[in-house]
Amino acid sequence: MSDGKNGITYADAGVDIDAGNALVERIKPAAKRTKRSGVMAGLGGFGALFDLKDAGYTDPILVGATDGVGTKLRIAIDTGNVDGVGIDLVAMCVNDLVCQGAEPLFFLDYFATGKLETETAARIIEGIAEGCVQSGCALIGGETAEMPGMYEAGDFDLAGFSVGAMERGADLPAGVKAGDVLLGLASNGVHSNGYSLVRKLVEVSGLNWDDTCPWDDSQTLGAALLAPTRLYVKQCLAAVRAEGVHALAHITGGGLTENLPRVLPEGLSGAIDLNSWDLPPVFQWLAKTGHMDEAELLKTFNCGVGMILSVEANQAEALTALLQEQGETVYQLGSVANGEGVSYTGSLL
Repeated sequence: MSDGKNGITYADAGVDIDAGNALVERIKPAAKRTKRSGVMAGLGGFGALFDLKDAGYTDPILVGATDGVGTKLRIAIDTGNVDGVGIDLVAMCVNDLVCQGAEPLFFLDYFATGKLETETAARIIEGIAEGCVQSGCALIGGETAEMPGMYEAGDFDLAGFSVGAMERGADLPAGVKAGDVLLGLASNGVHSNGYSLVRKLVEVSGLNWDDTCPWDDSQTLGAALLAPTRLYVKQCLAAVRAEGVHALAHITGGGLTENLPRVLPEGLSGAIDLNSWDLPPVFQWLAKTGHMDEAELLKTFNCGVGMILSVEANQAEALTALLQEQGETVYQLGSVANGEGVSYTGSLL
């Protein structure tokens, strides 16, 4: 019952429910693009349903992963170029899942902002859908949180959550041994790690995001640094199913130095020849701008290698050919050896 007074509404407090509803309608076609076997119910409910049997599994083990995009978002916000960060979000989760030997099945996102701008949010979520399409998983739900007073105007944050599956006994790493060949898959650039340092180095350089990129005069510096993280899922699953893959390491925060040892058994190390690939121009520029030494570069950035596979030596050639057919640039980095950590020969700089 009303007494005729105009009371304060939720919109007066800064939360526009109608804008949220409009966003859900806007992104439904994007989510529909990602539908795959196993999806029972997606956007709109209080939860999303997924049927593992319909997805083809008989005795599945579930694997979960969650991640964000980090301070790369700051560049996207400052430049307005938000279309690729959704791909980054998916990649950071599903590239981890595949390292366990799992096929990503579905993805949920969390998008938080001070004031919901439907167009910007839709572009971000459409990027998430694109990442899901590229990795074969379904975008089946998420949360859009409009929180006035928590974020500055135009700011937002992203988090992602993915679930994958494998048949029991198919988990990785498994069977890694001395003599395994280490194959590296090329990265698309910096991917989504080390951006607090990247932003510091851009500040040191005196350049702005809209200045011409120093290593690629066909684009701006901001656009170059926002190149989306490469998705390795379908390619790596093809290699795993071909047999001979003992481990996969996603090269994220900590670089080659910290991530490869995570998949090596105690007593084994990675022996990497730094002359087996060329340091991409973006990393050359970052190293030069910050006067970074090689060790710091290797433990901060991917340095041009976004995923490493430890494979049976007598199958390395065939797996290299398969990965190349899948569109990957493959480097034979070195081998698994006795010892601990990662040892390097040669030089990147």
